Amino acid sequence: MLLSASFAAPPAAAFDLFGIHLWGERKSDEDVLEIADPLTYSAEIRAPEDVKKTVENASSLWTNQETPAAGKAGLLSKGRGDYRRILGALYTEGYFGAGVSIRLGSAEVADLTLASELPPEPKVIITVEPGNRFRFGRAEIVNAPPQVVVNNEEFDTPASVGYAPGEEAKTSAIDAASKQAVGQWRQLGRAKARESGRDVIANHPRQTLDSTLTLEPGPVVRYGTVTAQGSERIDHDFITYMADLPRGEVYDPEEVADARDRLSQLGAFDSIRLNESDLLSNDGLMPIGITVEDRKRRGIGFGGTYSTIDGLGLSAYWLHRNLFGRAERLRFDASIEGLISSSSWKDYNYNFGATFTKPGVFTPDTNFTTSLVASQLDYDTYRQTSITGQAGFSRQFTRSLSGELYGQISKARYEDDFGKRNFFTFGLIGRGAYDRRDNEFNATRGYYLAAELLPYYEADYGNFAARGTLEGRAYHGFGEEKDVVIAGRLKVGSFVGSSVEETPPDILFFAGGGGSIRGYAYRSIGVDTVNSDGETVVAGGKSLAEGSAELRWRFAGNFGAVGFVDAGFVNAGSDFMDDSDLRIGTGLGARYYTSFGPLRLDVAVPLDKRPEDDAFGVYIGIGQAF
Repeated sequence: MLLSASFAAPPAAAFDLFGIHLWGERKSDEDVLEIADPLTYSAEIRAPEDVKKTVENASSLWTNQETPAAGKAGLLSKGRGDYRRILGALYTEGYFGAGVSIRLGSAEVADLTLASELPPEPKVIITVEPGNRFRFGRAEIVNAPPQVVVNNEEFDTPASVGYAPGEEAKTSAIDAASKQAVGQWRQLGRAKARESGRDVIANHPRQTLDSTLTLEPGPVVRYGTVTAQGSERIDHDFITYMADLPRGEVYDPEEVADARDRLSQLGAFDSIRLNESDLLSNDGLMPIGITVEDRKRRGIGFGGTYSTIDGLGLSAYWLHRNLFGRAERLRFDASIEGLISSSSWKDYNYNFGATFTKPGVFTPDTNFTTSLVASQLDYDTYRQTSITGQAGFSRQFTRSLSGELYGQISKARYEDDFGKRNFFTFGLIGRGAYDRRDNEFNATRGYYLAAELLPYYEADYGNFAARGTLEGRAYHGFGEEKDVVIAGRLKVGSFVGSSVEETPPDILFFAGGGGSIRGYAYRSIGVDTVNSDGETVVAGGKSLAEGSAELRWRFAGNFGAVGFVDAGFVNAGSDFMDDSDLRIGTGLGARYYTSFGPLRLDVAVPLDKRPEDDAFGVYIGIGQAF
């Protein structure tokens, strides 16, 4: 079983988790708002099934019936407001000839007064006759934006959001068409585009809706002076530099969103607001003000993992968010893994590292990072003691495309079936990623591509070698809410250069574990080979191919289920042509969806169980498996 969690320590105040009080002062009963003259009531909705849910969601009487009303006045106020709320919800769905009746006994709520007599626990009957759904007779936009290609994507048409003759006349479609058209004008540099008029006429005999939206595009706008305020610790010129909105360039809402993202990724601010001035200069320049609120300079965090195969792991970090006034970050990490699964400290995995990051080097989208990590790792297939240093740059080229390039030096000692060996390596690490997923932790559509290349020189044996990997993930959701998703992952890798005996095991390929082939221990799948003593042992391979397929189903609001299959092999040769055993793990999972991502529980079994393999593995974490 794998359990993973991480959090930063909050201020010393009251803290509850999932309704359980953990620390701090409890809220007293005096903190709870009391209802004067409480009046208990019940509500019933009588409506066709196709609109009943819409009415339930709109009705205050229905949604709040577990809470007593504030006397007779409160109950009548809720009822009178429900006429408007229910009709508005039905208009949103295209029902413009609906009838709504809200009765207390034999009287309409609208006709009752505070002098009217009510029974002790009244029952409210809400009756809705929606009539037929109207359709658009006319759906027009005056001063509509031209249908052009911006950022390699063609503008969507109003029909794509249901705003077209013959379509169901939902007011939500009118709102969506207006928002879409205004947004498209903004993408063409018209930052002050707005809807200036809306003419909507319902033709009841024909059951049609004629709609005309009038837009005011405004002039083409260019960036004016960008200023920053609010921070007491970060240099204001650095904030405007990181926003990267050059004076005189044509306004682009995506550039403004990118500016906000860059500032957010600094990790130095609790809040960030970019305020576009309502007033333009005579030459069409728009000043932009950036208002930020500083976060605390320092933070700590903790994490944990638990696996029936790999044991208990604990981790912690300490972080300084702003060393020298330009959001430079210094972070120390420490972890220990393998607790409980072994009673000997020699069998545990230890990691301790320090990382320094300087943002905005050369360009606002480029970071410099250097790190030093010391590790002792004990796997089924080898034992490693190492110290590794890295330094290099990462850059976000576009919202989807990113890249990294680092130099690396590593001194390591390994113990495995080949004996004890020392390695001293000098290398480069290049990584690139193209991410078109709609959500990093719970994707329902899109794809993700990643590549890594590690060429290096190993000094103790005098070898040049290189390792490369390619990985792709794809997601396709079905239905309007994307409640059913098919997800797939494929990864391949190849190593060329030195022999297995003269290569650090962590550079060779192994498979198995939660991010690879579930049901098998982490890095336990390798290649059967013969060591210098003539014994058959498991070693790393020179090529790897593995993939996963999942069918994800979300139901009952926040709950979900998953069926999955993982498969892969590790090959002795670099060209995937040698014989190798295909390992397959399969299983079922459960999900609980939260605002920060799904909580994941997977149970997997190895279909080709070896004597050293467990019968099953349980994995718990945050976010989907891939």
